[in-house]
Amino acid sequence: MTIPESPIIQIERGKAIATIVAAILLSVSIGLGLSMVGSGFAARSDNGIVVTGSARTEAVADNAVWTLSVSLSRAKVADAVTTVGNDVDAVTKYLTNGGISAASLTLGPVSTYGQEEYVNGNSTGRILNYRASRDITVRTKDVELVSELSQGIGSILQTGVSVNNYGPQYYISTLAELRPQLLEEAMKDAKVRAEAITKAVGGSVGAVTSVRSGVFQVTTPDSTMTSDGGAYDTTTIKKTVTSTVSVTFKTK
Repeated sequence: MTIPESPIIQIERGKAIATIVAAILLSVSIGLGLSMVGSGFAARSDNGIVVTGSARTEAVADNAVWTLSVSLSRAKVADAVTTVGNDVDAVTKYLTNGGISAASLTLGPVSTYGQEEYVNGNSTGRILNYRASRDITVRTKDVELVSELSQGIGSILQTGVSVNNYGPQYYISTLAELRPQLLEEAMKDAKVRAEAITKAVGGSVGAVTSVRSGVFQVTTPDSTMTSDGGAYDTTTIKKTVTSTVSVTFKTK
């Protein structure tokens, strides 16, 4: 004769069975998870790893272009042209006395136009005055001299000369020579990064399968400015040149 189990024993047996089933399901889940991780790593190994490398260097501008514009208005066009000529002579004298050679100066043509009178947005046909202007452009490799003279241009303004100073622009003539050097360093940086990443997961770096060079960024020192088309800051003599490459490596 079989003695029926008590309700308490049945409950305990149910808990035990549930625990065993849960343990089995957990083991299966862990196994499947590891299998998926392994297959994912293998897929990444087959497709390779894409890493961006970068390199930068400090550079000093060795070319300066500085444009100054003399511009003023007078009641008569002849007076405007004459006064512009006198002011251009004064600016030219300031530059040459400061050390800029005459060969480094380029004078643009004199331009004039009449400024019309407008009433309620409509022209009356009457000329109020005539405006004349002429540009003076300095091109030299003496960037420090240009920087010094641009900062002292206020002395010309104090004499009554009407000149607009747009500020010098500084360029690097050796950029073409820097590019190959920076690209080589960026490639080395990309490989170091790829090796660090693959080593962390027990792999290693293989051959390069593709390389894509990024644009160069010429910025002020310590600047974070970037541009998709490449940046070229011309406001400072000292600059930072940065290059990037995107490299795809095979992995083992």
